[in-house]
Amino acid sequence: MLWSEQPAGPNDLEAVHMKLVAVVIPLASVLAIYGGRLIELAAKRQTVPGKVRETVTLRLFMLVGTLMAVGSIGEFLLLGKRLQWGTFAAGAVLAVASFWIRRRAIASLGRFWSLHVEIRENHQFVRSGPFQWVRHPTYFSMILELLALGLVTNAWFALLVVFLLFPPILAYRVKLEESALTEKFGDAYRDYQRTTPALIPYKWLRSK
Repeated sequence: MLWSEQPAGPNDLEAVHMKLVAVVIPLASVLAIYGGRLIELAAKRQTVPGKVRETVTLRLFMLVGTLMAVGSIGEFLLLGKRLQWGTFAAGAVLAVASFWIRRRAIASLGRFWSLHVEIRENHQFVRSGPFQWVRHPTYFSMILELLALGLVTNAWFALLVVFLLFPPILAYRVKLEESALTEKFGDAYRDYQRTTPALIPYKWLRSK
């Protein structure tokens, strides 16, 4: 016989299907997380215009997020990785938490929300919502998002590279924002600094 292979049986087809699922689910999750972030960035909101201190860090944040998404997909495919339910579930939880925290922060800031370091003339000092746990909840949500992208694909090398690049950018952005808020609100913000963590809500975790 010129053709010696047997037709694929039900078990073979099921194995192919399972392998396909093990590849598609992580990749689709990365695209969903990254796409959701882009949609959120592009959303139009009713805000009060103010003086923008700088615009570079937003571009750097977007670059880091893109590197993480592309890097995690590349590492997943090039190294032939497959879905690992434990790390995938952890990543999914972090992705949902990231989105929820960011949405709550945006809602709490309302018309004072900005993608940049931007202080308005009538700027209000917001301490409601996630701001009662941490001074910069949106940046905390970014950390969770980057971790989520790495976990759903088991992209440890991509995570390592990104977390070497991300902290200096984040530290610079936080420094600029803290300086602007201290200049605007004075001692009230300094008291807030003393009582509320900057990025990780460890005091809330301890209270639990």
